[in-house]
Amino acid sequence: MLNLSGITVRLGGRTIIDDASANLPPRGRIGLIGRNGAGKSTLVRVIAGMLEADGGDVAMPRGSRLGYIAQEAPGGDATPFETVLAADVERAALMTESESCEDPHRLAEVHERLIAIDAHSAPSRAARILVGLGFDEAAQHQPLESFSGGWRMRVALAALLFSQPDVLLLDEPSNHLDLEAVLWLEDFLRSYPATILLVSHERDFLNNVVDHILHLTGGKLTLYPGGYDAFERQRAERQAQIASARERQQAERARLQDYVARNSARASTAKQAQSRAKALAKLQPIAEMIDDPSLSFAFPDPDELRPPLITLDLASVGYGEKPVLSRLNLRLDPDDRIALLGRNGNGKTTLARLLAAQLAPMEGAMNASAKMRVGYFTQYQVEELDRSETPLQHMTVQMKGATPAAVRAQLGRFGFAGPKATTEVGKLSGGERARLALALITRDAPHMLILDEPTNHLDVDAREALIQALNAWTGAVVIVSHDRHMLEMTADRLVLVDSGTAKEFDGSIDDYIAFVLAKDPAAPRKDEGGKSGNKKDQRKANAEAREKYKEQQKQARKAEAELERLTAERSAIDQAMFDPAKAAAGLAKLTMTELMKRRAELETRIEQAEATWLEASEALEAVAA
Repeated sequence: MLNLSGITVRLGGRTIIDDASANLPPRGRIGLIGRNGAGKSTLVRVIAGMLEADGGDVAMPRGSRLGYIAQEAPGGDATPFETVLAADVERAALMTESESCEDPHRLAEVHERLIAIDAHSAPSRAARILVGLGFDEAAQHQPLESFSGGWRMRVALAALLFSQPDVLLLDEPSNHLDLEAVLWLEDFLRSYPATILLVSHERDFLNNVVDHILHLTGGKLTLYPGGYDAFERQRAERQAQIASARERQQAERARLQDYVARNSARASTAKQAQSRAKALAKLQPIAEMIDDPSLSFAFPDPDELRPPLITLDLASVGYGEKPVLSRLNLRLDPDDRIALLGRNGNGKTTLARLLAAQLAPMEGAMNASAKMRVGYFTQYQVEELDRSETPLQHMTVQMKGATPAAVRAQLGRFGFAGPKATTEVGKLSGGERARLALALITRDAPHMLILDEPTNHLDVDAREALIQALNAWTGAVVIVSHDRHMLEMTADRLVLVDSGTAKEFDGSIDDYIAFVLAKDPAAPRKDEGGKSGNKKDQRKANAEAREKYKEQQKQARKAEAELERLTAERSAIDQAMFDPAKAAAGLAKLTMTELMKRRAELETRIEQAEATWLEASEALEAVAA
């Protein structure tokens, strides 16, 4: 059992965690969640002993081994296989001792202990973990320095899992993984025989792994039984109770204030009024739900283009003279929602860069609409933001020639209003920097968004807000993500990037998961409560809603244009009536009576046009909601 008692942490003069306590069940699989900046990683570092708390303590059974991934990825000449084997420190020491020990009694003890810890099966166990995280036989024996930082972090994760600590601490373990590796990790963690505390923002990952949710908010901890969906239901019930209690308290406050006001001046009731006034002073306000600007995503809708946006005809793309992908046949239309699937390293990013015109086809043909604008999001853009500049400075540079109001409006779409717009990027959270990058790439209302892992720095609520914003947007979307919920709720088409090419995958995300797990791809997984079917229906509804939104948007624009035309015509008539010398050529010849008659007719038509515009605008708002 892991017990947290009165944990308090202050950083930079601000209290991050405030007297937080929780008793975690033995062998529990606990998901630690909270908004960006709530202090989740700080709490994990306190538990791991890497950060000293200002108050409170962490208690666990004597002799318990605790495992946590270091911030720096392993490197050097060692191979992933050697690094993982070395993570079992006891085994490595005993194996070394067995090769040099000359004392027969001690040697017997060493071999007895090696048998007890099943040391001889360790190589095969290490290899299975590495394969599960995407390392084939050849990759397992290459030097670590030949891998990127993301792949070396996978080695660190493999080493931690191999060492089998009694308390396993994982801080967003899926961030460096593709969907296939995430599925393997889920299966591994479900059967892990000790306590797990993991930080994650992926709804499906939490639902499939954890049996408790530890919610960190306002510096306090609350433990909920069940997965993330169960937590959401309990949180909704709790919020409803808080809202109801607040309404009752406001009614009680109003009643007391009224009594005090009416009875303070009367001698017969002054004492009772003083008593009510004291009760009123002790009435602590119940905080209402705060409208969090970090949940703000609003993509500007593009002007319409005729389909297709892009067509690929037997195209090849790669780097230098070596193609990574060949025989590409793909068409993207203005309303397409496409998810690119496949293991990391298979070419998803290469295909995304081709569609974004960052790479040219080496062979074959690629035709794109000349007027098409593309917004391309990658994690590198988040990392390359100038930390010394503000969101306002970044956006001003990108929107050259735009008015300050237009720059502020674009920032406001993504929650950067008021002081947030002038806060240095270095002081923003990872999620806020991701929102800023999204604001920057959509500044010119692109016709197509290409999003490569857009959710890595976003918490669960922010991811849900991003899903809703994408589903309300009218442009095309190409998305690469290991977050299944994101893919299920935003993608209508699946494209599998594998074996040097990319082809349509005929099925749903659940079908793809079954395919990856070597199950029958025609048989969707039977999720609890018919979740698979519900999400298919939701995707269909999202697509229909986008079509309806586009039609309503067209009607609203048409009505607005007609209203503007009629209003301009009325202004011209007014000009002709009050200053005939400056009248338009067609109106200068009309008499005052004719002008007044035409103006009266215009007034009627303007009233009708206003009614039509209001009706179209209300219908558009209803569809958007």
